[in-house]
Amino acid sequence: MKVAVLCEFSGVVRDAFIKKGHDVISCDILATEKPGPHIKGNLFDYDWTGYDLIIAHPPCTYIAVSGNRYYVNTQLRHKAAIFIKKIWDIPIKKLCIENPIGQINKYISKMPKPQYIQPWQFGHGETKKTGLWKRNLPDLIPTKIVQGRDQRIWKMPPSPDRGKLRSVFYPGIALAMAKQWGC
Repeated sequence: MKVAVLCEFSGVVRDAFIKKGHDVISCDILATEKPGPHIKGNLFDYDWTGYDLIIAHPPCTYIAVSGNRYYVNTQLRHKAAIFIKKIWDIPIKKLCIENPIGQINKYISKMPKPQYIQPWQFGHGETKKTGLWKRNLPDLIPTKIVQGRDQRIWKMPPSPDRGKLRSVFYPGIALAMAKQWGC
């Protein structure tokens, strides 16, 4: 399959699909942290219509429920919703937008209800309820349920890199995506 992983600088999802033999590229405004096929730039400057699957991880700061007290009914939230809608409107058959619990369905009525997953369902002893808004993709089936329930992301102290650290995706979930959707 030809796969594009948008809004990903870590290479975690990109590399999981590469390991399964797919033709994959990641794209983000940041440079990739791991060597591999990556476009540093605005994802809307490229034509993704030749791809079989897109997995997108748009920034969640302004659209997540954790930001309600700061961003509800603000221009920043409106712009975040427009950004996500533009990704959803990419004319491709299979697409997944990943984001934590947020206000996506409130602001974009045509989005489907998300499937919610947890890292502890895929081998990571942590909690971080994450939504997957999918088009023509089956539900992601848990692969390795573990007992840990640490709130590492929520407990993360303030730092200059906090947002970047919080956005790195879980390898166990990425591997499940590559195995279950990469066929």
